Amino acid sequence: MKTIGNRYVVVDLEATSTGSKAKIIQVGIVVIEDGKIVDHYTTDVNPHEPLDAHIKELTGLTDQRLAQAPDFSQVARKIFDLVEDGIFVAHNVQFDANLLAENLFFEGYELRNPRVDTVELAQVFFPELEKYSLPILCQELGIPLKHAHTALSDAQATAELLLFLREKMAQLPKGLLERLLEMADALLYESYLVIEEIYRSQSILSSPDLVQVQGLYFKKTTAPLESRKLSQDFSKNISLLNLEVREEQENFAKEVGLLLKDEPVSLIQAPTGIGKTYGYLLPALSQMKERQIVLSVPTKILQNQIMEEEGKRLKEVFHIDIYSLKGPHNYLKLDAFYRSLQENDENRLFRRFKMQLLVWLTETETGDLDEIGQLYRYQHFLTDLRHDGNLSSKSLFVTEDFWKHSQERAQTCKLLVTNHAYLVTRLEDNPEFVSDRLLIIDEVQKILLALENLLQETYDIQSIIDLLDKALLEEQNKVQQRILESIRFECLYLIEQFQSGKSKKNILDSLANLHQYFSELEVEGFEELVRYFTADRDYWLEATETSQKKIQISSTKSGRILLSSLVPDSCQVLGVSATLEISQRVSLADLLGYPEAKFVKIEACKTQDQEVVLVKDFPLVTETSLEVYAQEVADLLMDVQAFQQPILALFTAKDMLLAVSDLLPVSHLAQYKNGDVHQLKKRFEKGEQQILLGAASFWEGVDFSSHPFVIQVVPRLPFQNPQEPLTKKINQELIQEGKNAFYDYQLPMAIIRLKQALGRSMRREHQRSLTLILDRRIVGKRYGKQIVTSLAKEATVKTVSRSEVDEAIDKFLNEL
Repeated sequence: MKTIGNRYVVVDLEATSTGSKAKIIQVGIVVIEDGKIVDHYTTDVNPHEPLDAHIKELTGLTDQRLAQAPDFSQVARKIFDLVEDGIFVAHNVQFDANLLAENLFFEGYELRNPRVDTVELAQVFFPELEKYSLPILCQELGIPLKHAHTALSDAQATAELLLFLREKMAQLPKGLLERLLEMADALLYESYLVIEEIYRSQSILSSPDLVQVQGLYFKKTTAPLESRKLSQDFSKNISLLNLEVREEQENFAKEVGLLLKDEPVSLIQAPTGIGKTYGYLLPALSQMKERQIVLSVPTKILQNQIMEEEGKRLKEVFHIDIYSLKGPHNYLKLDAFYRSLQENDENRLFRRFKMQLLVWLTETETGDLDEIGQLYRYQHFLTDLRHDGNLSSKSLFVTEDFWKHSQERAQTCKLLVTNHAYLVTRLEDNPEFVSDRLLIIDEVQKILLALENLLQETYDIQSIIDLLDKALLEEQNKVQQRILESIRFECLYLIEQFQSGKSKKNILDSLANLHQYFSELEVEGFEELVRYFTADRDYWLEATETSQKKIQISSTKSGRILLSSLVPDSCQVLGVSATLEISQRVSLADLLGYPEAKFVKIEACKTQDQEVVLVKDFPLVTETSLEVYAQEVADLLMDVQAFQQPILALFTAKDMLLAVSDLLPVSHLAQYKNGDVHQLKKRFEKGEQQILLGAASFWEGVDFSSHPFVIQVVPRLPFQNPQEPLTKKINQELIQEGKNAFYDYQLPMAIIRLKQALGRSMRREHQRSLTLILDRRIVGKRYGKQIVTSLAKEATVKTVSRSEVDEAIDKFLNEL
């Protein structure tokens, strides 16, 4: 074998399948020498068996064409001559290299080349990407891929990707490449050879855009550009953003401007799809010349979305100094990461994650871990790497610390974007956070839940058991030992009772026993748990969002926190939403503690681009088992899928969502199974799957604007669980005031949530959507008329039978 230098042979094979009996049907080879593509080769191969239909569709190959192709034995020599003295490169190299080696072996040729996998190299050097398939990488990096799943086209694209990777490596400091090489045993193949090649030719000179501290390389911070003056004319600002002026949006912005001039606290309601974000930000930025603006949105997903869309555009056009602030655990703690680099961790995945982080540090300006595309894969390793909000004066990274930097930027930027959860936590600790500032709260009704969460505490039961086991090995006092054993028994009993779905009374009795045992416990290290279990609180059990087997004890204090009690008088407050009116007898302003707040409502115009279809004879959800109802929903989704349109199914409960997901016979995206909400949204918008099953944040925290048409399916009306702490507290308040908790609060809130769901797919002009409501209580119950009347003000509402659903969808799709 010749000496291997900088010669890469990039191979792509098309085959009859991906299994062990796969036969090659097409070969594509691209040769790279000295950083340039110097040769190409491609051939069809006769597999002597018919192709499956999906392989024909995927590759464009036919049985007739392959019948004219040479046998592999006829081209084996040519292929071996091209490949033998090079480094074997492929995207997912194991499949291509193993299949080719096996076929060459049968022809008397032995393939022992080092292997380079462009997938794992891309994962290290492009850590911000969420997917690493060849088509997605080509799309993200601007690499041409004209005929995907054609061997030569895929090989050419993979070769271009390798060159792109080499170029990316060449831009990194030599010291960083050296550290990556030290950790390269985390890579599955000999992919380190590419890093090594670049390292050998790399200059020792440091990059002018990076600073090195303790062997870590950081992007140098740059001062924000001087902001440009915004016009007082909203339409001029919109035009400068290269956007169309919309009458509804302009009217909304005008009302916002008037409120900001005259009102210390105000609430404004406006319909979805009019462009509210620019509608409140542009007037605020044009009027608040000296004051800082704090914008709070319901979720981190929307926070990221605003930074990626409106925030990015405002920064580009007007040079607005805009910054996104989250809780400390969202940021990487550099001291902890530095310590982890000194440790010889045996976990290959963790070592590769550390390689990713080393590259990411050269690119990030914030240290926000959400920037890492596949962060969900590394959750197990993140506990010790997340920032805890504390910074020692002895830290090696006092100047570079991301949490400290974020606090400084939060004080100086013009527009600070945060989320409700962080906002209320920060206000509880330091109300001066928003002193003399304008606080804009988008989806302001959602801050009620964030305020309630301040009163809640949660403990993982298994973590308590682990702590008890450790204490039992060390405790000498026999009385305290027995108390520890009793607490341990009750914890195990709670898990068993919850998972079996048995008597609620047994759980309540066990929680009462824990209260008694902890009141008698005097073991060191249990002070917080003693405080928790002996306080006057309401307790309940729940499974974590990620696992039904992981059980938590949660509790809440009595009473509610009012927003007005946390916000200082010097802060001007503007609350915004599409759904602020609750009912004639219940006011959101009262629930927030601002009974005197000015309220303005922009009336919604009825749109012809949205239709609501009520299915009058679907099984009654309250009288049908979970299994049967889930099968009915799955069957309907399969029928609707035939229209080849994006489908968003919105669930009110995790168990129903997962049951439907298990029954769906087609590939789809499901919350709790396929990544977090942000990742699911991106994958759905890119058209990766036709069906998305979502709950929780998907009702009001995620916007879908890329699809021109969306079909939404609502299996169950979104009534709040009356046992949820916030709902329970508000219901009790209303009853004490002589009001009807259901008609004055729960029913209006369900209508609000439904309207918010309709708004997920009405984010821009001419976007169309059809929503199927399967819960037949909407047509059979007295309160259903109230829901229908409210929905009919904004969209066309029709009632059909289950057998007429397809016809209703077809008719709406074909309307001009």
